[in-house]
Amino acid sequence: MSRLKDKYLNEVVPALKQKFNYKNIMEVPRLEKVVINMGINDARENPKAIESATNDLAAITGQKPIVTKARKSIAAFKIREGMPIGVKVTLRAEKMYDFLDKLFNINLPRVRDFRGVSPDSFDGRGNYTLGIREQLIFPEIDYDKIDKVRGMDITIVTTAKTDEEARELLKNLGMPFA
Repeated sequence: MSRLKDKYLNEVVPALKQKFNYKNIMEVPRLEKVVINMGINDARENPKAIESATNDLAAITGQKPIVTKARKSIAAFKIREGMPIGVKVTLRAEKMYDFLDKLFNINLPRVRDFRGVSPDSFDGRGNYTLGIREQLIFPEIDYDKIDKVRGMDITIVTTAKTDEEARELLKNLGMPFA
């Protein structure tokens, strides 16, 4: 079992159960999945950009990403329906806990001038979205092999009903809020 899941079961669940007065252990919010999305704006001119982003995301997550395609044509952006425009990975179970443990304790502190993540990036339903400007904060990425610095969005989906419950869950798991 990963460190983060062990911490969740042994420390976070009792703390949340006491704070929010849950009667049943199944009411306690838990992590459902983590979605990592990388949009690639130069994919229409450079077909190798998708391949490069796929390799980067696979190295970061340990799982092969899927290529997302445009749902409809947008003339202003020179995008046709069905063109590849990004890559995404959905992590669940053990891989999710391992990724979040690594993100909270190793990768986020490597960000330049890091003072914590914003506590206001919740969507109103208990999900948290975090934007990262460059993939170089991950030690799995070889600095010499990247062709372009790319950012990504990391969405943490929880079963919490309110943002307050989700904030407390993530704080207890070790997310470095500002």
